Amino acid sequence: MQAPNTRDHLLEVGLRLIRSLGIGAIYADLLARRGYELILVARDQQRLATLAEQITSKTGRKAEILPADLTVKADLTRVEQRLRSDSGITALVNNAGFGATSKLIDSNIDDMENMIQLNVTALTRLASAVLPGLIERKNGLIINISSIVALSPEMLNGVYSGTKAFVVNLTQSLHNEVKDKGIQVQAVLPGATSTEFWDRANLPVQHLPEQIVMTAHEMVDASLAGLDQRELVTIPSLPDLSDWEKFEAARKALGPNLSHSHSAPRYSVSA
Repeated sequence: MQAPNTRDHLLEVGLRLIRSLGIGAIYADLLARRGYELILVARDQQRLATLAEQITSKTGRKAEILPADLTVKADLTRVEQRLRSDSGITALVNNAGFGATSKLIDSNIDDMENMIQLNVTALTRLASAVLPGLIERKNGLIINISSIVALSPEMLNGVYSGTKAFVVNLTQSLHNEVKDKGIQVQAVLPGATSTEFWDRANLPVQHLPEQIVMTAHEMVDASLAGLDQRELVTIPSLPDLSDWEKFEAARKALGPNLSHSHSAPRYSVSA
């Protein structure tokens, strides 16, 4: 097995799991070039097989396919079992998901439930499944794909932004759990990215202003650069990192005053 070059020192060679296509396919290609062998998971078996063949042909890395619909309980359980039982898996990219652009009142509630199942429930169960093995080996990586709407709930659909805020919160909490156990976690918050996402959300990407749309390849490249810099939260489009740092500092400054034995004076409630 080819060892990673010096740029890849944060990643261990081994099996990893990546889900979905589009952004996921680019992650698969770039991580294979870093020395990873792959397990590719998505619903479309033919597309998975084609992607696996392309990756192996271009990189020499093994790419196994595991067709599954992660909104189907039996399929999700099968993927979880693979994560729990395969000691070669050293990393997980939680990328599968879909979004929406319509207001809640204009949305199909069954679609919203399916989105929560995929963006929140499946992501959480897969992270939970892979963790014991990573902790036992004291080495591993979990990348969770969120979105900038996690920080801007007024944009797009509120259920979608809520699922992506969950991903950020889970990642930050998980970091506190495993930061001393040799495991790196990262939340990636892409802005508008040129993928099939927009077609599925009934807002074709060509209808968006060109100046806000990043190519998927550049987005993933930037995200991996953030990973190499050991960023917990990576926002590929954000020009000034200090803006995020100020945001985080303001959030943490609220902490000491979020819970007291009496209500705030502005509410004029007697003790």
